[in-house]
Amino acid sequence: MPHSAQSTAPVIRAFFDEPTNTISYLVADPVTRRAAVIDPVLDFDPRDGTVDIRSVETILAAANEEKLTIEWVLETHAHADHLSGAPYIKSKTGARIGIGDHIKDVQRIFRPVFNALDLRTDGSDFDRLFTDGETFGIGELTVEVLHTPGHTPADLSYKIGDAVFVGDTLFMPDYGTARADFPGGDAHQLYRSIQRLLSLPDDTRLFMCHDYKAPGRDDYAWETTVRGQRENNVHLRGGVTEAVFVAMRQARDATLSAPTLLLPSIQVNIRAGRFPKAESNGVHYLLLPVRARAGAEAAIFS
Repeated sequence: MPHSAQSTAPVIRAFFDEPTNTISYLVADPVTRRAAVIDPVLDFDPRDGTVDIRSVETILAAANEEKLTIEWVLETHAHADHLSGAPYIKSKTGARIGIGDHIKDVQRIFRPVFNALDLRTDGSDFDRLFTDGETFGIGELTVEVLHTPGHTPADLSYKIGDAVFVGDTLFMPDYGTARADFPGGDAHQLYRSIQRLLSLPDDTRLFMCHDYKAPGRDDYAWETTVRGQRENNVHLRGGVTEAVFVAMRQARDATLSAPTLLLPSIQVNIRAGRFPKAESNGVHYLLLPVRARAGAEAAIFS
């Protein structure tokens, strides 16, 4: 006997990591108890280079309590603000790590930045590279892949029933939209990706990857709707044109500082959460490229 639409709707549990303002999700099929984790966080302290697994262990404990089998770890993109906990979840569950196939573009962009000679640029560090429009299953749930570039070339949104996990494309309506100034980012593409999401049915639920509590809001939040974004997003309401949006986004991005964990995050996340290989002393290192401000090169690098 077929299951009702309600019985096969995804069960969603959110996990907020305040140090990185990241929301990870445990998404499950209530019928088969099969599940996916979206955008898991590996705890990292940049002050002394230590990593920890508190955040991913919390997700794994929740899955165990609910008797869920985690089959997938889904990345919306190669994050620049937190390290991925995907490899740890894979080691504990056998889950496959998936990301958009344009991760190859991101790898090619950043390989020379870090002189990462060991880095393959064919996406093969990941178990599955998704293309726009393809579908796959989590138990009896169907996941539709939406390529939503702009923040980075590889950004994906995952549509599961009436829920869409939008990564860094959108923030809550009172906070706005994602920056598009990272290498490979494009404000024009971001606008078009957002319009694609806003063309979904009004009551489609949208789940953010980050929240920073907009001024005047006391609590963190990460769920809204297409209608809520279209009518209330501070960067979109009133039906702004692409030209107006791009001008706003580029002007705003020019004032933003780099994320605290940008350099360690990119090095790890373009490798599907792997750290670079250990050196001869057995220690893993992350590189810190050094650049001098204009006029300081001679004094600094002589």
